[in-house]
Amino acid sequence: MSPDLQVLIVEDDPDVRLGCEQAMQLAGLPVSSAGSAEAALKLLRPPFAGVVVTDMRLPGMDGLELLRQLREQDPELPVIMITGHGDVTLAVEAMRSGAYDFITKPFPPAHLVEVVRRALEKRALTLEVEALRRRLDGRDDIEARLIGNSPQMARIRQLILEVADADVDVLINGETGTGKEMVARCLHDLSRRREHHYIAINCGGMPDNLLDSELFGHEAGAFTGAQKRRIGKIEYAAGGTLFLDELETMPMQMQIKLLRVLQERQLERLGSNQLLPVSCRVVAASKEDLKQLAAQGRFRADLYYRLNVVTLDLPPLRERREDIPLLYNHFLLQAAHRHGRPLPEVDRKRIQELMAHDWPGNIRELRNLADCHALGLSRDPTDAGASRVPSFMEAVEGYERALLSAEFQRQGQNIARTAESLKLARTTLHDKLKKYGLLES
Repeated sequence: MSPDLQVLIVEDDPDVRLGCEQAMQLAGLPVSSAGSAEAALKLLRPPFAGVVVTDMRLPGMDGLELLRQLREQDPELPVIMITGHGDVTLAVEAMRSGAYDFITKPFPPAHLVEVVRRALEKRALTLEVEALRRRLDGRDDIEARLIGNSPQMARIRQLILEVADADVDVLINGETGTGKEMVARCLHDLSRRREHHYIAINCGGMPDNLLDSELFGHEAGAFTGAQKRRIGKIEYAAGGTLFLDELETMPMQMQIKLLRVLQERQLERLGSNQLLPVSCRVVAASKEDLKQLAAQGRFRADLYYRLNVVTLDLPPLRERREDIPLLYNHFLLQAAHRHGRPLPEVDRKRIQELMAHDWPGNIRELRNLADCHALGLSRDPTDAGASRVPSFMEAVEGYERALLSAEFQRQGQNIARTAESLKLARTTLHDKLKKYGLLES
C-alpha cells in the first residue's frame, strides 16, 4: 500500500478522536484529525490520497452534509461514517448518499482498523486507475505502454530508452504473451525512426517461398506467377524498423540470407542482380532460447550472435506478480471504454485469485480475462484449459516474492527499513531479494 495514503478522523469528542488516532497509529497507518467538518474541509483539498472517517453528529455542519460536499469534490473518495445506536435511519441515508461504510458506537478499535484497511485498498486501486488515465493521455510515455512497478519492468523500460536511438539490431526473448511486439513498437516510437515505417512480419505465419518474397521482394518474372515487381518488407522499412516475430521458426536457408543482409546492409530482390542498400533496423523476437537451438543445430549460431548485441529478456507474468493488479486495472479500464461499459469494481478476493494464478498465456491471457470482466462474463482465471496448476513451492515463492517486492518498493528500496518492517534479518532479506531478482544489478 502506498505510503502516501492516509486517514483523516473527523470527530468532535476529544477522547474518541484520540482513541481513533491511536488505533490507526498502532496499525501503522498515517493519520490526522479534525474536530469539525469545517476544519476537515480545509484539510481535504483535492486530490486527497486517503480515506475519511467522520462522526455523523458534529457541531455546525453534520457528517451527512460533509459526506455530500466530499462526494462533490471527489466521487471516488471513501468516507466511513460513525453513528450512534439510534442513528440507523441516518446511516441508511448516508449509504444511499455514497458512504463507503458505517460503524456503530461503541466499536472495538480492531473493527475500525479493518474497515479502514479495506477502504484504503479500494482507494489505492482507484488512484492507480486515475494515474493510468493520465498516463494514457501521453502516447509517448513508455510507462503508459509497458506497465509495471516491478524491478524487472523498470530495467526493461530503462534499457529501451538507452538503446531506442542506437543503430543496433535488437533481440527480444520472452514467452508467448509477454509483450514482445509492444517492446518492439516502443523501440521504434521512441527513436528518430518513428517518422518512417514500422513493419511487422511473423516468420512462422507463411510458407518458405512466400516468406522469401515478403522479406526480400522480387522482380517481374522471377518465378511463376510473379507478374510484376514487388518491394520486400526489408526494403519497404527503409529508415524505419522491421520486426521479425517468431524468429525461431525461420527456415535455415532464409536465415542465411538474413544474416548476409544484416552483415552487409545490402539485399537483392529475387530475380535481380542489383544490390540495394538496407537502412532499416531489425528487431527480432523469439519465444525459445536461440542459443540452445543453435547448440542443437536448429538455428544458425552466427545469426544468433549477430542479433545478440542488445538483448531484452521479458519476464513472464508469474515472475512479476506484483504488477498483476496494476495491469489488470489497466486492461479493465481499456475494455470498459472499448465496449462502452461502466468500469466494474475489483474486490480483494478477485485480486487474490489473479495473484495466485500461474498465467501460462501471460499478459495476453490477463487482458482476455479483463475483457470478460468488463462484459459481465464471470470467468475464473483457473478455468483456462491450458493453465498449469503451480506446485506448492511455486505458489509459496510467488507469494513471498510479491510480498517482498511490494514492501521493498514501499520502503523506498531501503533494505534496513524493509527488514525492520518484515521482521527479517538484513542478511536474510538481502539473500531473498537477490534470489528473486529484486536488487538492482
